[in-house]
Amino acid sequence: MGVNVTLFSTVSPPAGLISHSWSEAAMARTTYLVDTSPVNAALALMRCPWGALRRDLGREPREFLKDILLSLPAARRLARACRRAGITHIHAHSARRAATICALAKLIWGLEYSLTLHGPMSDYGPGQGFKWRHARFGTVITQKLRRELEATIGPDLPERLFVQPMGVDPDEMSRETPYQPPMAGEPLRLFSCGRLNIVKGHQDLMEAVKRLRDRGIDAKLDIAGQDDAGGSGYYSTLCQTRDRLGLQDHVTLLGAIDAAAVRQKLLEAHIFVLASWHEPLGVAYMEAMSCAVPTIGTDAGGVPELIRDGENGCLVPPQDPEALATAIASLAANPQKLIALSAAGRDTIVQSFSSRRGAETLINGFTATAL
Repeated sequence: MGVNVTLFSTVSPPAGLISHSWSEAAMARTTYLVDTSPVNAALALMRCPWGALRRDLGREPREFLKDILLSLPAARRLARACRRAGITHIHAHSARRAATICALAKLIWGLEYSLTLHGPMSDYGPGQGFKWRHARFGTVITQKLRRELEATIGPDLPERLFVQPMGVDPDEMSRETPYQPPMAGEPLRLFSCGRLNIVKGHQDLMEAVKRLRDRGIDAKLDIAGQDDAGGSGYYSTLCQTRDRLGLQDHVTLLGAIDAAAVRQKLLEAHIFVLASWHEPLGVAYMEAMSCAVPTIGTDAGGVPELIRDGENGCLVPPQDPEALATAIASLAANPQKLIALSAAGRDTIVQSFSSRRGAETLINGFTATAL
């Protein structure tokens, strides 16, 4: 869309956490801001705007002071790098430490910024009023999160606040041939994709698969994703759960796979299922729906703003393997419903959740606030 994008981050991700075909190239063109230089830290500390921070430091927990001290050196490096490159605006795609770094760079060195809230504010640390108060504009991904933000920090909100999810590319996440429901006698192919963490509910989905198999339904499940430790964390717990349920031949943990492999798994699936305990919205749901795969999610967080139960997908209560199994079995036995959800899900993404709309929101924010 004509915008030159420069990438900054704090530290590089651990090995094994990501495996997209573009990952290495993206990391190579990213400037990582965290360093251990005592000179940079000292120079940044000398410029700390303690007066402007007094009110926030007085009402926030001690963790906020720690966040400020850790962010100051990165803020100095960010401001200097932007000055050299002629960059005058940074978008913090997180309301956690990235936003703290940007707010400090704004206060001390005048670098303008905006930020996005992707989930419950409790997930993004203290100092939210400080982070939002100094931003040129902000975005949130759901109306539910906007209401939470307004109720929590009301007076500190920037003048311009947009509601727009990140979205996916419906041209790339698509299929060449029509969706086909399961044929009589073939296994029911289920696919799930998400970070390996207890809140994603993969263990509940395994329990549901066990119940399906106990009912005589030959369900097979593939799960794509990795834990935050690159495979040495919750991955092991899920392996133990799979083995305890006797699903070694029926549940496959794929680990981190690239976007092309995710798309291929979606095209092979009869149903996509993600059983999150809470989910701000869910890009994985969007990818599945964009590929016209009938989708089952949980009635949690902002998911109902994407999935309308019975219209473009199905919703079940979180942490309820029995309800999940029942929903899967009901859909598997109703080919016409599967075909209808396939088409309706795809239409939803094309109309309202394209990544182009998210990009347009940011561009409009940059343009409008610069006038």
